Amino acid sequence: MIRNTEYARRRRQLMRLAGEDAIVIVPAAPERIRSHDTHHPYRQSSDLLYLCGFREPESVLVLVPGRKAGQALLFCRERDRERETWEGRRLGPEAAAEALGLDDAWDVADIDEILPGLIEGRSRVFYEFGRDREFDLRVLGWVERVRGKARQGVPPPHEFLQLGHLLHEMRLFKSRDELRVMRRAAAIAAEAHCAAMRAVRPGLHEYAIEAELIYRFRRHGAVPAYESIVGAGANACVLHYRDNDAPLRDGDLLLVDAGAELHGYASDITRTYPVNGRFSAAQRAIYDLVLEAQRAAIAEVRPGNHWDAPHEAAVRVLAEGFLRLGLLKGSLDKVLEDHGYRRFYMHRTGHWLGLDVHDVGDYRIDGEPRLLEPGMVLTVEPGCYVAPDSKGVPARWRGIGVRIEDDVVVTADGCEVLTDGVPREPEAIEALIAEGRRRDP
Repeated sequence: MIRNTEYARRRRQLMRLAGEDAIVIVPAAPERIRSHDTHHPYRQSSDLLYLCGFREPESVLVLVPGRKAGQALLFCRERDRERETWEGRRLGPEAAAEALGLDDAWDVADIDEILPGLIEGRSRVFYEFGRDREFDLRVLGWVERVRGKARQGVPPPHEFLQLGHLLHEMRLFKSRDELRVMRRAAAIAAEAHCAAMRAVRPGLHEYAIEAELIYRFRRHGAVPAYESIVGAGANACVLHYRDNDAPLRDGDLLLVDAGAELHGYASDITRTYPVNGRFSAAQRAIYDLVLEAQRAAIAEVRPGNHWDAPHEAAVRVLAEGFLRLGLLKGSLDKVLEDHGYRRFYMHRTGHWLGLDVHDVGDYRIDGEPRLLEPGMVLTVEPGCYVAPDSKGVPARWRGIGVRIEDDVVVTADGCEVLTDGVPREPEAIEALIAEGRRRDP
């Protein structure tokens, strides 16, 4: 868990960046209907989680730098015994301030009366437009009410600023507490992937492997960080495969992309392994190439290198391999220059990781790839995908999809792989699958 002292430090830093003439408005994520009168499982806005850790819907965090009566304020739902009987306990305004380490808390039903008064005298409003159209209109309405008092000498805000310009740069650099949670999320996900490897065998379906993952996540208090991808055979060539219902056939590879979310923080791991426990010669050749590319990319994750360095290292290794295996023809320089490798490797080698799986933070500064710095966490995930209908490709390669993904934190002198708890070496993978067969023949 993240401590209240950590949340308070984040709020102070954000208010310093925003300035004493600003107001910061951070609403909760809205609840979403799944079907008719049932909802998707609720997940709080990552920005609100980052600033105070409050997990209830229908809430708004407001930061008013320099306000003498209190700078960190929360609007949340009142206690309601009848609704709590159906939906679970609410913290309520009376307990929220003390529990969360805030200055004050009010009933969210009163926000239309209170918030315009907090906006008065503030020259800038920091708010993330574009996420919730209904709440966007409410913010504009509050500001218009303040502008209506201009003739009474009440100065209205003159500038709207995207909150993400400040907050998302803060979120990019993980603190010691955050890394502690992310290591645990990575360990839970690694255990789940190992259990999936032990369980795999011909005759099961993809959803049986997904069930192994979800069981391990939940037994440790985590949830899936995203919809797991469990793709057997040619399904591994579909980057965001979602059906997870095909049979596992002898001779297929299985690509499993799944991560655990713990206290809001995500892990993100992909492994690819043989359903029958042994890589074929063709599968092993592709797998070894992707593993070589990942090693080259991870070696480039260190302070002072730019964001593109891991991707460029992976691409060069993959392009050389595609030529060597006969998947592509021509010279290496030509394949790199005209991006011919994208036929079999069409995505980037990684993304930021944190409270969001594809976490916030700029990848480029003034048009140039930003430099890596300690505290940044990213994935490293090269792959190779040879669609079953690929023309001009030898038959032995068709239908093979491989991706290997790990979570990596930039350290002061290099990097740390958070997800080392699940094997990458093909011999170790085959041994783990064999162990599962011995346990449950």
